[in-house]
Amino acid sequence: QKGFEFELESGEKQYNIVGQSCVIATGGLSIPKMGASAFGYKIAEQFGLSVVSLYPALVPLTFSDSWLDKFKSLSGLSVSATVSCGGVGFKEGFLFTHRGLSGPSILQISSYWRQGQEITINFLPEINLSERIKCQKEAKPKQTVLRFLEMFLPERLIKVFVDDSILSLRIADLNKEHNAEIIESLHNFKLKPNSTEGYRTAEVTLGGVDCSELSSKTFESHKMKNLYFIGEVIDVTGWLGGYNFQWAWASGWCCGQVC
Repeated sequence: QKGFEFELESGEKQYNIVGQSCVIATGGLSIPKMGASAFGYKIAEQFGLSVVSLYPALVPLTFSDSWLDKFKSLSGLSVSATVSCGGVGFKEGFLFTHRGLSGPSILQISSYWRQGQEITINFLPEINLSERIKCQKEAKPKQTVLRFLEMFLPERLIKVFVDDSILSLRIADLNKEHNAEIIESLHNFKLKPNSTEGYRTAEVTLGGVDCSELSSKTFESHKMKNLYFIGEVIDVTGWLGGYNFQWAWASGWCCGQVC
C-alpha cells in the first residue's frame, strides 16, 4: 500500500516523502506568532471530516470603551473572585488589565462565554455580606460602609463598584435598598464583554476536528485509513492546569502505539 505522498518545499528545493501513515499534530490557531495555523483543519476538510466551529479559549476578555474607562483606575489590581456564565463558574484569581479582564477565573470562563452573553462576578465568594452587615450593625453601628467593606476588598475596587452616596453612610443607617445594592454590586455584578483578545493571546483553540470522526482508541479517521489526528487540532479543550498538555501527550501516545 502506497499510503500518503507529501510534496514539501524549502526555499528552491522540493522534496517528495512517502509514508504509510499520516499523523496530524499541528495544533490550533492559538498564538500565531509561534507558527499556529489552520493547516490541520484544512487537511481534515480535504478528506471530508467535520470540523466543529473554532473559538479562542483560555483568553482574556475585552470590553467597550465605557467599561474600560470605568476599570481604568483598577488596572493591575488582582483579587480572588468567582466568575460565572451559562451555569458554569470558577473561583480563582481575577485581574483587571488595561484591555479588560484577565486572571485564571476569566481565562477559564472564556471557554464557555459566547458573544452577546453576560458574565457574573462575585468579588466575595467566601463571605455572606448580608450576614456581615447585620452583625456589624450591632458591633460597630457608627462605622462607615467604606471602612466596613475595606475589611474585605481594596478601597479603589470598592469605590468603582459601590456608589459614593452609600459608602459615606454609617452601617446603622443602611436600609434594605442600600443592602440590596451593595450585595448586587459585590456578590452578583453583571457585565457584557465586548469580545476576547483573540488567538493572539489565547492559550488554546476551542473546537476542531469532530471527535465522532475519529477512533476513540487510536485517533484514526473513520473515513480515511491510516490518517490520524491528535492533540489540540481535535475538538477537545481542557481547563487551566496542564490538562491540554496532558491531552496532547496522551492522544499522541495512544496513536503512536498503532501507527
